[in-house]
Amino acid sequence: MAAEFIAPVIQDNPDGWGPCDVPEQFRDMPYQPFSKGDRLGKVSDWTGATYQDRRYATKYTSTFGSQQQYAYYHEDDENTFKQVFKANVPKPPYQRGRYMRNARMRGGRGRGMGAGRGDSHLQVLGRGNKRGDNKWQKQNQQQRRWPSRYQQQQKIRDASVTVRPDWKIVEEMDFPRLQELSLPTVAEPKDLMLCGAMEYYDKTYDRVTVKNEKKLERVDRIFHKVTTTDDPIIRQLTKSEGNVFATDVILATLMCCTRSVYSWDIVVQKIGDKLFFDKRDDSEFDLLTVSETSIEPPQDEGNSLNSPRLLSLEATFINHNFSQQVLVSDKKKRYTFPNESPFLDEDEEDEVAPVGYRYRCWDLGNNIKLVARTEHDAVLQMQSGEVNFINIKTLNEWDSRISNGVDWRQKLDSQRGAVLANELRCNAFKLAKWTCQALLAGSDQIKFGYVSRVNVRDSSKHVILGTEQFKPHEFANQINLSMDNAWGILRCIIDICMNLKDGKYLIMKNPNKQVIDLYDIPDTTFESEEEDNTEDGKNGDTQNEK
Repeated sequence: MAAEFIAPVIQDNPDGWGPCDVPEQFRDMPYQPFSKGDRLGKVSDWTGATYQDRRYATKYTSTFGSQQQYAYYHEDDENTFKQVFKANVPKPPYQRGRYMRNARMRGGRGRGMGAGRGDSHLQVLGRGNKRGDNKWQKQNQQQRRWPSRYQQQQKIRDASVTVRPDWKIVEEMDFPRLQELSLPTVAEPKDLMLCGAMEYYDKTYDRVTVKNEKKLERVDRIFHKVTTTDDPIIRQLTKSEGNVFATDVILATLMCCTRSVYSWDIVVQKIGDKLFFDKRDDSEFDLLTVSETSIEPPQDEGNSLNSPRLLSLEATFINHNFSQQVLVSDKKKRYTFPNESPFLDEDEEDEVAPVGYRYRCWDLGNNIKLVARTEHDAVLQMQSGEVNFINIKTLNEWDSRISNGVDWRQKLDSQRGAVLANELRCNAFKLAKWTCQALLAGSDQIKFGYVSRVNVRDSSKHVILGTEQFKPHEFANQINLSMDNAWGILRCIIDICMNLKDGKYLIMKNPNKQVIDLYDIPDTTFESEEEDNTEDGKNGDTQNEK
């Protein structure tokens, strides 16, 4: 007879691997601990040479009957624990004073590693703080005098308008979500009306350099900054064209809002199926910001020369004067559009800055027709004989030592790219708005002027150090401005406002967060001044004069 085959018992573990239970011969044996610091070189090692450290040479050797066989070494086990976080983390070389000493030998400023004058001074004093309490007190006094820029506390900014208790938040739009939007299907706009006149650009200013600087002159001209609902042309177009109305400045602010830091606000009026985007009459919406997106923006308050408000007024003053000084002032030689400017009065014709207004209409889809007033600042006569429409803007230098910038008088002629790159970093929102305005208006060129103070302690005298021009589309690519994203942001805001009930709303950039808040406000908000003027018997058109 054949031998009988008895199949072995196979343990099946459906929830993992390995045996399901302990074999009978090992059931009552205690568990032998192990050290977490031991290196495991083999799965099973019977030679006894696994542990190279002599302290643990006989720790796990099997001596049957010995009381130390399964002893638990509490102290040694605690010693094998390794702490991940250490308080005394060694500093990198640039924080040990190594590079600061080299920088001090070169002049003592220590700007090579991004430190300010106060930082290098603290590094020098820090090495002697072991000599006694007097040195330590001296160091603290110097630290209070020259605080490190990285230790400054972030200033809590004020909102552009005081939020009243009866205002209700309708929507909060955060910047990360807005940056993901895109609307690439926007077609070319249609020109509805061309108004105004423009002067020709003086090409001699293209030859201005640092060595051949030119004084910035004061040009007394009036600049009309009329809001949307006060524009008589837009009032006419509401009867036949579009259902969303705004100006190029308001549109550029909304389309580039993700780059903004300071607070701003825009009034939205929903009337039936129409939307109107306005600015407040007493707002500072048209003032230019300075070093808004800098790592260390201006913090001085009050009547300080470099306070944010005074710097903003200075930049606006420079921009207005430069844009008129570089023009050929000849009333007989102007480029005129078919229609006259809607904001021109006969008694102030010679005092108003010449501007070309182009009213355009965009089809954003979903039955949204956008009508906006765009502007050209001047025209440029080309060698081929054709005329290019240009926008003229100004970049100003106030104090390169405080603004963490580069000295224009040393770098502008030889390293203009470095100067422009620093301006793109410190004024990203302002430059993006200017570029967006030029694209909305269809300008052929955008020209920048570099204007600096004669003395850093005097904000009333300035000189022109140079000029530079770009094509708006090419410059938008350089500053990473995506118009698809800009149109997507605008379309998102319009869709949210279109779904609201009729009334008045306020879009405000949160002063301390990357968020845009949409408030539902009473219909009589911001109208007290207008009502007072009406009660006094004044003409209701006084708002246009503002």
